[in-house]
Amino acid sequence: MKDENFLKANNARSLWHPMTAPADSLSTPPTIVTGASGVRIRDIDGHEVVDAVGGLWNVNLGYSCQPVKDAIASQLEALPYYSIFRGTSNDKVIELAEDLRDFFAPDGLERAFFTSGGSDSVETALRLARQYHKIRGEAGRVKYLSLKKGYHGTHTGGASVNGNANFRTAYEPLLPGCHHIPAPYTYRNPFNETDPARLAQLCLQALEDEIAFQGAGTIAAFIMEPILGAGGVIPPHPSFMPGVEAICRKNGILLIADEVITAFGRTGAWTGSRLWGVKPDFACTAKAITNGYFPFGAVMISGAVAEVFERDATGKAAIGHGYTYSGHPVGAAAAIACLAETRRLNVTDNAAARGAELFDGLKALQARHAVIGDVRGGHGLMCALELVADRATKAPADKATTARVQETAYRAGAMVRVSGPNIILSPPLVLTSADVQTILTALDAGFAAL
Repeated sequence: MKDENFLKANNARSLWHPMTAPADSLSTPPTIVTGASGVRIRDIDGHEVVDAVGGLWNVNLGYSCQPVKDAIASQLEALPYYSIFRGTSNDKVIELAEDLRDFFAPDGLERAFFTSGGSDSVETALRLARQYHKIRGEAGRVKYLSLKKGYHGTHTGGASVNGNANFRTAYEPLLPGCHHIPAPYTYRNPFNETDPARLAQLCLQALEDEIAFQGAGTIAAFIMEPILGAGGVIPPHPSFMPGVEAICRKNGILLIADEVITAFGRTGAWTGSRLWGVKPDFACTAKAITNGYFPFGAVMISGAVAEVFERDATGKAAIGHGYTYSGHPVGAAAAIACLAETRRLNVTDNAAARGAELFDGLKALQARHAVIGDVRGGHGLMCALELVADRATKAPADKATTARVQETAYRAGAMVRVSGPNIILSPPLVLTSADVQTILTALDAGFAAL
């Protein structure tokens, strides 16, 4: 490895970092992480902190999950790569598909299409949704509906259904036929409605209005996160996603659950769809499927959708879509081991318990620090603090404020993530109560510094 001075001097000179301006990385060089153990990461200066970001929502089992590391090493020796394009397969991908079929059975999902990550999974689901309708003779169903504030990755299709201008404006024009309805975001919404149940009904009415305006026969699918993640951890009222499902069923529209963040225990339930009692037509997964140790993803497909593809006699069901690394044997081996360890540890219980402790602690911080306008969470280990310049007007805090909180919290022992005016927390699901207190103490120091 190059020496410390070389790495610091060239941190942002030869590479561009995702989700930031190149000039920002040059003026404020990113933290260089060189090691990790358990739920802690260590930087190039030897400073160790609790990773309250969980990598990027994906390191559910922490950084010391030896079964997954062993599975990767063993598979590299046995078969480091082979394609699963037409005519070939590999043993690990078949085994994984059966494991996932069993895991997602309560969600009504029976088939897997493998990808390289979350954005790939979203793109795949969007494509297959259109193809499904074409097979059935409804080729006019090509439009997509989604939520404002939703996040669905960075491919052109995903960016088109994203509900945040930050991920859209610089790349427009995007895919036509994508339309957005208000999110059930109690703190800020166009209805000025603060009752979550009432807001859910208003948003469902907006969905029905949009379907009527567009014409149900023109819409392929509705895509949503069971709990909005990158948009600021926005959990809907329990009536919302079931309401969306009912409206979609009534209008012949497919429901795509973007479970890239919420699957595999993050919400305190095994999937976000299961949390709300919903059975989607597609579920997009990635991230925690390999604990972040290998780039991998999967789209899970319902039995009803699979039947349409598998019984087609017209030739329209041939899937002209896939990735070089779809079903990568090393990724599949990692996912098999990760799924087994996730189940063995029953991480949903710990996510629910530690998540409740974290949420309660954040509410206590809100009572002490006026800069915290809203605290969101309450479903497993995904929480957010929305910072404001003024609670009465809800004017968002500026970039300097959130940056100072983040930097001070890091020095005090916790890595947290900033997204706009939000401080987002998505720590590993193997967190302890002591780790929760470390995060809360570090955040308290960050707000005190203001």
